[in-house]
Amino acid sequence: MTNRSILPLLFAGFAILLFSMSAFTVRETELALKMEIGKIVRADFKPGLHFLVPFLHNVKKFDRRILTEGYPAEQFLTSEGKILKINFFVKWRINDVAKFYTSTSGGSEEVANRRVGEIVKDGIKSVIAKRTIQQVVAAERSEFLGEVLKIAGANVGDLGIALVDVRVKSIELPEEVSDSVFRRMSQDFARQAAQLRAEGSAVSEQTRAEADRQRTEILANAYRQAEMNKGEGDAQAADIYAKAHSRNPEFYAFYRSMQAYRRSLGKQGDILVVAPDGEFFKYLKESGR
Repeated sequence: MTNRSILPLLFAGFAILLFSMSAFTVRETELALKMEIGKIVRADFKPGLHFLVPFLHNVKKFDRRILTEGYPAEQFLTSEGKILKINFFVKWRINDVAKFYTSTSGGSEEVANRRVGEIVKDGIKSVIAKRTIQQVVAAERSEFLGEVLKIAGANVGDLGIALVDVRVKSIELPEEVSDSVFRRMSQDFARQAAQLRAEGSAVSEQTRAEADRQRTEILANAYRQAEMNKGEGDAQAADIYAKAHSRNPEFYAFYRSMQAYRRSLGKQGDILVVAPDGEFFKYLKESGR
């Protein structure tokens, strides 16, 4: 291979190497800083492909997702001078990458977590100092933590950080007051349970009374409708009988007499005492003619 054929390969390799050193990518989950001899020259990179000057610039990347850090239990004083041990965790993310880099010793997450923890502790301390143990334990947790988040969130802005959430994992009460607090909470829960049972019983009685009323109303309407139908049926039967009787009164009288004979004389051993010349034996006497 001659020198002329090697030169294009060398130029192509050098171009590829230069391009790889000049290009960098920023992902959706990343924030990037372009540095020039330790100085920030750009911090507003969007996700995608970007370029820099090799040997003059370098790029530092940081996680833009929400980060979670837990902290061990700390002691806090209530307004009545009692000590509470509170274990909490914090969710935060970077919202100003340049400020974050300069305020946390070059973008150290360890330094950021330590400083965020101190700020949140101060917020919890100021909130608990205005409350009694009963108010801290029994109060709405969202209200208590909302006030902590408001105070701490205003103080982490200088770090280039936004607080997303602060949550308490556990609250340990002093031994001398834990029994009384838990007893008071148990009484409150028992009272709430009794109230809920009473309300449920009242609703049950009301529902049962309404069901009984509807049942009575349905039965009354059904009985009324049945009586109306029965009356209409009796009227139609009477009309049919009347029409049949009017067509052939003699046959109708004979048919009624046969029914009376069947009911009166149909059983063996029955005794019937009537006058032989009575109207009852009219058709029996006439049958012999």
